[in-house]
Amino acid sequence: MSSTRRCFLGAMTAASCQRVMGANDRVRVGFIGYGLIGAQHVFDFKNQKDCDPAAMCDVYQPRMEQGIAACGGAAKGYRDFRKLLDDTSLDAVVISTPDHWHAPMAILACAAGKDVYVEKPLTLFIREGRWLVTAARRYNRVVQVGTQQRSGLHYQEALGLLRSGVIGRIHSVRMASFRNVMPGFGRPAGGAPPNDLDYDLWLGPAPHRPYSPHRALYHFRWFWDYSGGQMTNLGAHQVDILQWVLELNGPTAVSSAGGRFALEDDGETPDTQDAIFEYPGLTAVWSHREASAGNGVPALEFCGTKGSMIVLRSGFEVFADVKRNPEDAIPVFQGTPAGGPKRGTPANAYWTTPMKKPGSSAQQLDLHVRNFLDCVKSRQKPIADVEEGHRTATTCHLANISLRTGRKIRWDPIREQITGDGDASAMLERPYREPWAGIIGSLRL
Repeated sequence: MSSTRRCFLGAMTAASCQRVMGANDRVRVGFIGYGLIGAQHVFDFKNQKDCDPAAMCDVYQPRMEQGIAACGGAAKGYRDFRKLLDDTSLDAVVISTPDHWHAPMAILACAAGKDVYVEKPLTLFIREGRWLVTAARRYNRVVQVGTQQRSGLHYQEALGLLRSGVIGRIHSVRMASFRNVMPGFGRPAGGAPPNDLDYDLWLGPAPHRPYSPHRALYHFRWFWDYSGGQMTNLGAHQVDILQWVLELNGPTAVSSAGGRFALEDDGETPDTQDAIFEYPGLTAVWSHREASAGNGVPALEFCGTKGSMIVLRSGFEVFADVKRNPEDAIPVFQGTPAGGPKRGTPANAYWTTPMKKPGSSAQQLDLHVRNFLDCVKSRQKPIADVEEGHRTATTCHLANISLRTGRKIRWDPIREQITGDGDASAMLERPYREPWAGIIGSLRL
């Protein structure tokens, strides 16, 4: 019986699947998935002084071979991630697969005694997130989500300033993302999958569909079977910072609208989407377009009673409002101001101090990987812990549920329940295809 299966059946604890590590020990890491982000992760982990890239797994043989070479040539190669999880010499895994595999692989990795660095979005549907949190806690695993902006030093400085009131009381947040991919990806004919692709394992727990080059490999993001579109991809980064900075568990209501209006292809997820998230005391708006440039719209802007702050991966900037009496702000104002004569305003007076700070995208990735490896050794919670990743993904999934039902969704973030809408509540969970339903179900999460 394999070590992975013994962990699944509870015949051995996750702790017994992993060695106790000292501060000077090297961390042996296995990588699952070698695409655009997977290649970046191999680079970032390989550059850490105490990391050994020891294994590579990909269902597509050419990618697996590229990944082995990127690891330095000595890494073991696997087509089936379960065999990688059986490798007791590995301390941790990095999951950079299509979205529908993130949570199932992470759950099984936890059960196999591996710590996990998993790409965002953490989940394909909301219930998966709570299952994964339960698995991480039950098996005492470190699970870091790939929302690397939290590790950016200027993001951390911005968090401190915002919480200290640099722009006053925050009452609204604007978020946006843009990817101009006009005119779309077309409608390619299907056919048999490549001989060097294990398409059934690529599908995994997702419903069986005839092979299409749009479903595998990268364009999976345009199909609901495997992804939540750009809301859970790009939107997850901004929502994560919003809820982290303001210490929010989740919204109380979400509304979203959009569709595939511009691109000419066979994709399903929206190329145009707007969402409104309602939190106690503030609202947040997210807007995405696949058919236009950014036109200067900031990715993330916090608006407060003293000014605003724009936070980007390249840095942040505080914009201060001029101190001005209400009667001075309305040119057509006539008559005596309420409360007496017109009041004077000091020249060049501002509610707060303007400031600007640069940042580095590359540094964020490096520091995020470093934080994970340190936590593998210390057993502390990482900066993007699985619980936070679950709540970020949940907020994004709620927007998609609103979009797909055409209704406003009311959410209880403590009980993690949709209120007053049975059809929407049914979308909190999706069925897994066998044998994965039985494998995950056997863990009783």
